Amino acid sequence: MRKTLALLSLSLGIALVNPLWSSVAQVPNLLPLPVPTAPDLPLPVPTIPNVTPPLKPIVIGTDCTPQHACLGWDEQLWGQRGKTGVGISPTRGDRKALLASIDNSLLYLTKKEAIAAYQNYPVKEITLDRVRRSLVRFRQLVVSSKSAAQLQAAVRREFVFYQSVGNDGKGTVKFTAYYEPIYTASRVKTAIYKYPLYRLPPNFSQWPKPHPKRIDLEGKDGLKGNKSKLRGLELLWFRDRLDAYMVHIQGSAQIKLTNGKTTSIGYAGGTDYPWTSIGRELAKDGKLPLQGLTMPRLISYFRGKPQELSNYLPRWERFVFFQETSGRPATGSIHVPVTAERSIATDKSLMPPGALALIYNSFPYPVSGSKLEKRIVSRFVLDQDTGSAIKGPGRVDYFMGSGKLAGDRAGITGGNGSLYYLLLKE
Repeated sequence: MRKTLALLSLSLGIALVNPLWSSVAQVPNLLPLPVPTAPDLPLPVPTIPNVTPPLKPIVIGTDCTPQHACLGWDEQLWGQRGKTGVGISPTRGDRKALLASIDNSLLYLTKKEAIAAYQNYPVKEITLDRVRRSLVRFRQLVVSSKSAAQLQAAVRREFVFYQSVGNDGKGTVKFTAYYEPIYTASRVKTAIYKYPLYRLPPNFSQWPKPHPKRIDLEGKDGLKGNKSKLRGLELLWFRDRLDAYMVHIQGSAQIKLTNGKTTSIGYAGGTDYPWTSIGRELAKDGKLPLQGLTMPRLISYFRGKPQELSNYLPRWERFVFFQETSGRPATGSIHVPVTAERSIATDKSLMPPGALALIYNSFPYPVSGSKLEKRIVSRFVLDQDTGSAIKGPGRVDYFMGSGKLAGDRAGITGGNGSLYYLLLKE
């Protein structure tokens, strides 16, 4: 799902972090060494720069007070609420959802792609077998534990916590969230439904690079139509260009068809261009303040000034193609379904795919009426997705689920937190 995937907050203009992965020791430019005249004089040995590993084991004690403020206190699994108000209200079936997400990762770990991914993983002690055994044991603990405290104690006793070094080398991780929107679309073009999403061209792998840009494929106004090289590849038609663009950002959507039926679409491929933040572009031009710029504010701006879509949407040059998935749930980059509030997206060149993780950050939750309130949570999640804007060890994108509420919550998710991977002690 997140193979393209633009996270919500980054789409709004929140600053990108600098990947620590690139922060390697710098080798100064030296003048050429003189050629030695003595035959037995050894040549200088070049220094190989050290690369900082993305994860480092940390010491987690078995005793922690107060328990609800310590890592691994995932009370949503039991429908409890912390006495200090830092907890969250439960979602019915949340433990079942976590178990299903674990099973999805276990399925992935049986595949050839998982074997290949772990052959060259940069932290040598994190192996496919250890990740698999960790998931199996954690699943047993989720089933057998009677409370958040019991699960927390067992995890702290049996697992090693590998913390992401973050974007600063000190564990600071930038969080955003994404979701699966629900839109109405038509299978045929009409006077109202005129903005298309496209299938992947059958010869896409042979397209020369650099690829055509977004403006080349759909035009400045998104209505290039018969003049586009994508003519005949239209998959669905939307009444609002912004809706179609949001599907490009999220990478999948549930669809209500105008004929009364339903379907779904998912990512099929994309052109080779980097992520561009439209929110940041608006802020750069002085149209909106960068501070406090959320997805709801961005959408509100374009709803009020739809003519601006032609000026700003083409600035993200990447173009995304889709396939019909016939109502199947949103799928992550490891080709298993992503689970609401139990799946995350990270940089898969650095983080272990399918592995058990623990996140610590504040997220918005509904309270009275339509109000959203941020609460700090510690949640067990599975690393099952990635995104074109998710780069470096200091980035996590959190899957909120499907529909409007998920979108509202994802649109205001942000802030800095922590990310840990849990591996059984050897």
